[in-house]
Amino acid sequence: MNSALWVSKTGLAAQDMRMTTISNNLANVSTAGFKKDRVVFEDLFYQVQRQPGAQADELNQVPSGIQVGTGVRVNGTQKIFTEGSFETSNNPLDLAIAGQGFFQIENPDGEILYSRNGQFQLNAESLMVNSNGLPLLQNIAVPDNATSVTVGRDGTVTAVIAGQIEPVELGQILTVNFVNPAGLEALGGNVFRATAASGEPVEGVPGDDALGALQQYTIEGSNVSVVDEMVSMIAVQRAYEMNAKVVSAADEMLRFINQSL
Repeated sequence: MNSALWVSKTGLAAQDMRMTTISNNLANVSTAGFKKDRVVFEDLFYQVQRQPGAQADELNQVPSGIQVGTGVRVNGTQKIFTEGSFETSNNPLDLAIAGQGFFQIENPDGEILYSRNGQFQLNAESLMVNSNGLPLLQNIAVPDNATSVTVGRDGTVTAVIAGQIEPVELGQILTVNFVNPAGLEALGGNVFRATAASGEPVEGVPGDDALGALQQYTIEGSNVSVVDEMVSMIAVQRAYEMNAKVVSAADEMLRFINQSL
């Protein structure tokens, strides 16, 4: 295969992957707690036809040599864990982390998952659960006769019970942080799983050390910027068109050679 055709083919595949990532970001622009992805590229190996610094003669060396690139590939996708925009709600179980940290969600098999989405509800057992029915690791239960629920900045959950003057403490929500949050495995459903790349979770009280404080009656929206993604989409379209133009030009060159020789 003509080398220009191969190089442009890798460019088309790379830009297609980037467009897929942008489309997923835009599709989740209204998903609470969603963190956008970005694609990381790297150039492929080089064909060294003349080594830089090789001897040109007995006294002189070539300054640069001849190195021919063979294209590009996607080296990975990276989650960007910057804060999303905060929106005020009327639900006392809507919580947002103002800063770093993740809620701990328990799977039916006992596995601990992690999420930035704090839109909690109550299940049939009065436990605080996410939209998929998975409970918080701390198993916070709100009594049926509770007239109001308050969540402090440090995660302390209290409730006012009908017929009682003093509020009752129901438990405390603890959050965790990771050395490398970008190494978390995204599972969908607004949850992540720890991996060897993310490091072990470090649990603590919200608001202490590097952990962000909790905000009640607040929803953290997606951190996707529609304007930035639209600009990136235009850049991807132009890059794709240029790589497609290289394919067309290389094809014309091959046709000329076949017809002329």
